[in-house]
Amino acid sequence: MKIGYARVSTDDQCEDAQIDSLKAAGCERIFLEKLSGRSSNRTELVRMLDNLRDGDIVVVQRLDRLGRSLSDLIKLLDGFKKQDIKFASLHENIDTTTATGELVFHMIGAIAQFERRLISERTKVGLIAARARGRKGGRRAKMSPSDIKKARAMLQDPRMTKTEVAKHFCVSRPTLNKALS
Repeated sequence: MKIGYARVSTDDQCEDAQIDSLKAAGCERIFLEKLSGRSSNRTELVRMLDNLRDGDIVVVQRLDRLGRSLSDLIKLLDGFKKQDIKFASLHENIDTTTATGELVFHMIGAIAQFERRLISERTKVGLIAARARGRKGGRRAKMSPSDIKKARAMLQDPRMTKTEVAKHFCVSRPTLNKALS
């Protein structure tokens, strides 16, 4: 049986292209994950692994959807091999049932890991440079200094609760607490 695995890093990303590719490749069952590949707690991946049987073929649209590091990918593929499970990546045209496919897999996995490390290093250098120029990263504050001042004044009234004040400023209570501290 062909079993597909699709993963997007956030809820904002669309998985339709992956699902369409996997269906076109003949996958009878598709496991969809919506979280970062860095996470070691990928419940759908675990469910897929638990459902695999001898002779199944695991199909992904792209290699990086299955694992974020070469060591993770190699562990998964070694596990597949031990269970007599085949693997295919559509984008990279990898089929590990052949020696050439296995070699290509290792080469592409190493290049993908190298690329991720380069991106990470460039991002860190960019953030350091931005901070040196006085730019501050992160999310914008949900409450302005004047909002915080008003919230403190509102909380002086013993009949006013933090929940009511948070609602007034359209923020959660933890956000209000953080702004007040």
